[in-house]
Amino acid sequence: MSNEKEFLLWEDKVPGYIGGEIPKITYYPSKNKKGDGAVVIFPGGGYAMRADHEGKGYAKYLCNNGIDCFVVDYRVSPNRFPYPLLDARRAVRFVRANAGKFGVNKNKIAVMGSSAGGHLAALLSTYKLPVEGESADNIDSNDFMPNLQILCYPVIDIEGHRGSFVNLLGDNADELADTVTPYLLCDKNTPPVFLWHTSCDPAVNVINSYRYAIALRKLSVQVEMHIYPEGGHGLGLAESTPFISGWSARLCEFLRHYGYISE
Repeated sequence: MSNEKEFLLWEDKVPGYIGGEIPKITYYPSKNKKGDGAVVIFPGGGYAMRADHEGKGYAKYLCNNGIDCFVVDYRVSPNRFPYPLLDARRAVRFVRANAGKFGVNKNKIAVMGSSAGGHLAALLSTYKLPVEGESADNIDSNDFMPNLQILCYPVIDIEGHRGSFVNLLGDNADELADTVTPYLLCDKNTPPVFLWHTSCDPAVNVINSYRYAIALRKLSVQVEMHIYPEGGHGLGLAESTPFISGWSARLCEFLRHYGYISE
């Protein structure tokens, strides 16, 4: 992991920049690469912060299993929609624009997110309208739509976690929520999904994950979903909970099935 490298998502003026952190992406190359896929990771944190164990922690695990990763420092509150989504789109476009340099297949880009980062990954996979700040430079000429979604105890709707929606949308969160709810935006071309959650999650209601899975099933979109009967929120790799920690091995099998990792 010592050979990671940071890149700014925009070298020049950042669209909608109001100060603070500049959006960036960190590349984590696998030392034992087993395929040409890549995973772009959005850490969780309620759109108020970004949890390192859901960013670098995942990247370390996946790199050890043979796949390159990119962790995105997207904007959080007080930044509002559409700028976190703009950063997510830019991140996928950045990887595709530099796919040759990184040695990845631009048609094998998965996105991964936990909690509010899961909302961002799912929103990126379903929201198709133009957003403010997109330009016609060489990077933005690439498609932003990922090829797979990996969602860990995701926020999907405002009932799942109202605080995330307030941080994303501001005071008008209740009236605007439907415009950024992935199960209301998905269609038959939405990328396949790997999703896991715990049924008694005290922070993000698991029912919002069921709603997303049901909507996708109605559209015949492929979904692999694991609901564990116990466990809290923000578990990450859940290394201290063996019963739940098996989700990461299942994820590797999912990535192997879609050709992102080879034997």
